[in-house]
Order: sequence, then structure tokens, then C-alpha cells
Amino acid sequence: MTQALGHDPDEAEIEASRAPLLEHLVELRTRLIICVAVLAVAFMVCFFYAGPIYMFLLHPFQVGSELLAAQKASGGHHGPFDLLLALIGLKEVPHAGTGTLKFVYTAPLEFFFTKMKLAAFGAVVVSFPVIAWQLYRFVAPGLYRKERRAFLPFLIASPVLFLMGAALVYFVMLPFVLWFSLSQQITGGGAIEVQLLPKVSDYLSLVTTLLLAFGLSFQLPVVLALAGLAGLVSSKLLREGRRYAIVGVFLIAAIVTPPDPISQITLAIPLCLLYEVSIWCVWLIERRRAKEEAGQGTDVAVV
Repeated sequence: MTQALGHDPDEAEIEASRAPLLEHLVELRTRLIICVAVLAVAFMVCFFYAGPIYMFLLHPFQVGSELLAAQKASGGHHGPFDLLLALIGLKEVPHAGTGTLKFVYTAPLEFFFTKMKLAAFGAVVVSFPVIAWQLYRFVAPGLYRKERRAFLPFLIASPVLFLMGAALVYFVMLPFVLWFSLSQQITGGGAIEVQLLPKVSDYLSLVTTLLLAFGLSFQLPVVLALAGLAGLVSSKLLREGRRYAIVGVFLIAAIVTPPDPISQITLAIPLCLLYEVSIWCVWLIERRRAKEEAGQGTDVAVV
């Protein structure tokens, strides 16, 4: 009866949170200052530890080098699929000793600017939870209670999915790509040798590009679920468009990954699975919305 009289608790809460434009601008300035301060502190910390962080990012290169050495030690009995199974822990490949990994830079300040780029990338990643929370705190007063409850799971799921994509790159994708790159070398003590001597800046660009590509691609369930929440897509539409989505997924995988089929499959298969998860999420949203509408219809009938 209270809702019929226009005294909706959600409406009352939003009315209570109304403020003049100047107060909103002051709050926005405060949120932005917090975000900039967190970014600055995170940048300084990441720059101070840029060396260890870069060494951490070199681990996939070391794993790829070890896989190549193990393949040579076995006389070539371990093929690409054996190495891929070894990366995901389904097959044991004997490790062989590797020499010192060498990286080069060709400009006096190249490594310095590389560390600055690494610090900036790390600062954004580390600060994302704080920035996302500040954004949520700014827009939350203008949302209904049920909208805030619906928004929070996406706020949590987004960084988790990004980390899952980054982990796939770090532990599987990069080692295999680097193994493939190292296997193209021409060595053996002849008159001519072709060796891979990666630049520090090029390697960082490769790592950050793949991390961003996989991390953003893994946001597919979040994007489609939000679209379903807004009524832009339906579970029926997603099911009917499955075949086109699979083609699009493989096309995107071919664009953002190195030109080898295993790398493309490494991205395409998880994205296809995430698309199926998205259909299930949108179906749950539709089911909950139908229950809420049915409940509201019952309340109106009682009034």
C-alpha cells in the first residue's frame, strides 16, 4: 500500500541523497584526488621495484628456454603438444640446463623509460580496485538499492576475470610463444648463427599487450551480463547467435595473438566457454527479473 501511495523506500533514499550540483562537483574532485594520489604512490612503489617486477615478467621466457633445451636433450621426441601439456601440468618434461638469458637495449635511456612504462602499467593494475571503488561510491547514491546489489558482483568479477586471463598468458601462452620464437634460431657452431636477442622494450610491449588483450577479452561475461541487465540482449538472442559468436571469437584470437594456431586456440577456447557462461548469467538475470515482476503484480493486485 505504501508503494501505491508513492512512498517507495528506494525513491525516498534517492531523494534524501539529492544535492546541489556544486556538492556533486566537490565530491567528484575528492574522488579524483584520491585516485590520482593512489596512482602516484603505486607508480613510485612500482618504479622502485621495477627491476624485480621485470625479472618476474622474464619468468615465461626462462620457461620457454627450458622447454626448448628439454626438447633438444630428448632428441626432438617432445613435440609442441607435449610441451603445451607440460605447461598446464598434464605431462612431465625433463628439464635441461639453460645458459644465461640475454636481453639488450640499443639506446642509453631505453631501459630507464622501459622501467617507467612498467611502473605506469603496474600502477594502473594495482590501483584498479581503489579506482573502481571510488567510481562506485560516486555513482551509488543515484542508484536504486536493487541496482547497487546488482552492480557489486560485477565490481568483484571484473578484476577476478582479468587476473584469470593474465594468469593464462603468464603460465601458458607466453612460455609457448617464446619456446616457438627460440626454436626458430639457427645455431650449432656454423659459420653463420641466427640468435634471438630481444630488446627490453620490445619484450615489455609483448607482455603488456598480451596481458591486456587476454584480460580484457575475459571481461566478456561482465559485458554481456550488464547488457542483459540493461535489456539490450537476451539469453535467447545469445543462444541463437552462438555460431556467429564462435566465428568472431576465433577472428579476435587470430588478431590479438601471435601467428601460431596453438596460441589462437589458447585464447579462443576459454572465450567460447565464457560465452556459454554469459548465456547462463543472462538467463539468471531474466529469471530473477520475471520473479520480481510477478511479485510486484501480486502486490498491486492485493492493493
